[in-house]
Amino acid sequence: MKLFREFIPLIIFFIVYKMVDIYMATAALMITMTLSFIFSYFQNGKQTDKMQIITLVMVLVFGSLTIGLHDDVFIKWKVTAIYSLFAIALFVTQFILKKPALKQMLGKELTLPNNVWNTLNSAWMLFFIALAVLNIYVAFNFSQETWVNFKVFGLLGATLLFTVLSGFYIYQYIPQDKANKDSSINKPKE
Repeated sequence: MKLFREFIPLIIFFIVYKMVDIYMATAALMITMTLSFIFSYFQNGKQTDKMQIITLVMVLVFGSLTIGLHDDVFIKWKVTAIYSLFAIALFVTQFILKKPALKQMLGKELTLPNNVWNTLNSAWMLFFIALAVLNIYVAFNFSQETWVNFKVFGLLGATLLFTVLSGFYIYQYIPQDKANKDSSINKPKE
């Protein structure tokens, strides 16, 4: 449910863009992101995800600039700004603070060797950098419609694929006793 709720603003952005224009789509994105945040805030006992807060602030700032100055360049830059901030956060937590962000976020659910956490953290950092650069390329070398399609389907598809690949990578390092225990739960009793 949470995952679906996070995609609703993107879906609404796409639909409004196709029906009206980029400026109304941006306004719809701002409204639905704010409503999603408020709903999540009260549903989770007023505990909020830092990534969700950062994303909301960026949407509101860049969206306001897009609408206020009537220039779609700002909403295009928002994507790169968000991915860049995530990449910087992953870099700082791993190489400066020596506590990879992914381990901090997922370490309670997963037990993995430190080198695996470092590799995973670095991979996501590089992935976010690649998406940030790719977004700039598509945003400023193709039509607005191509960029919207890329933003909605290309970036989403790439992120889902990278998440699945990360899952495959993690799976091979999950302690076998836990993996066997999890798989025996699903086996029918004889």
